[in-house]
Amino acid sequence: MALTPLNLRRWQNFKAHKRGYWSLWIFLALFGISLLAELLANDQPLLVQFRGELYVPVLKNYPETEFGGSFDSATNYRDPYVAELINNDGWMLWPPVRFSYQTINYDLPVPAPAPPSTENWLGTDDQGRDVLARIIYGFRVSVLFALCLTVGSSLLGIFAGALQGYYGGWTDMAGQRFIEVWSGLPVLFMLIILSSLVEPNFWWLLGLMLLFSWTELTGLVRAEFLRARNLEYVRAARALGMSDARIMFRHMLPNAMVSTLTFLPFIFTGAIGVLTSLDFLGFGLPPGSASLGELVAQGKNNMTSPWLGISAFVTLSVLLTLLVFIGEAARDAFDPRKQV
Repeated sequence: MALTPLNLRRWQNFKAHKRGYWSLWIFLALFGISLLAELLANDQPLLVQFRGELYVPVLKNYPETEFGGSFDSATNYRDPYVAELINNDGWMLWPPVRFSYQTINYDLPVPAPAPPSTENWLGTDDQGRDVLARIIYGFRVSVLFALCLTVGSSLLGIFAGALQGYYGGWTDMAGQRFIEVWSGLPVLFMLIILSSLVEPNFWWLLGLMLLFSWTELTGLVRAEFLRARNLEYVRAARALGMSDARIMFRHMLPNAMVSTLTFLPFIFTGAIGVLTSLDFLGFGLPPGSASLGELVAQGKNNMTSPWLGISAFVTLSVLLTLLVFIGEAARDAFDPRKQV
């Protein structure tokens, strides 16, 4: 479908912002790589050929007896005995990193945390888990969490702001007083209290953060609807008997979205920062989860192992810098004063 002249001009403005344009492609490439984490970092081979038959351990668990072993439990392909059995009558195709985010390397030549080596490219943490594998999986978790939180909070915030701005009066006043009280609640203290009652997980944490993050866009959307509610096209639509819902979301919302979309990359960046902070403090994802914040905490607790802190710093710096550059380019793209 061809772009309208207005959207074409916005896309050209976005491309003219070189830092943001190339940051978008780099971010998409890194996110695409993280989506393939199981194929890049795994303690299961991608493919096994044994006695003329092919097996896909990365997708299905096979018992050890399938390869001539003694136990009927899931096969440990890192076991030298099992590896010898398979290699005598076949071969194994491993991913580039032979560790998952929770795999412990029991064959370290030095006590954990171990420095970078040919086996663990970025070293291990204090539990013997591969740092590179945890970064790949943690990058994916952080981006998906931020994406879900940004979309969910934006939908709720836009809906609430649209209602306040369109109806005004007591609806607007009651909404503003509620938002003032709600946004003043101590989120961190509530997280600490609830963490003692329920073990947090991805969806629990997402739902809790969604309760407090939806107010970020409400004020902006409310202001746009207050400005547009008395314009000629809105008054004409009312005179023609058009429903309020259709006026709000069919005609007024597209105009309000221009300014709203420029804030989404920055909300996305803030969501990643919130998750990282909570994981660093120990109130985020469950222990053992792939987490960039937990890696930051590892670097703080192991000052004599600089590869932990450096890996966390570089990963978060690159990720947040790319998102900020994308946000700047999006802001310029939707600025009517900008010309290519």
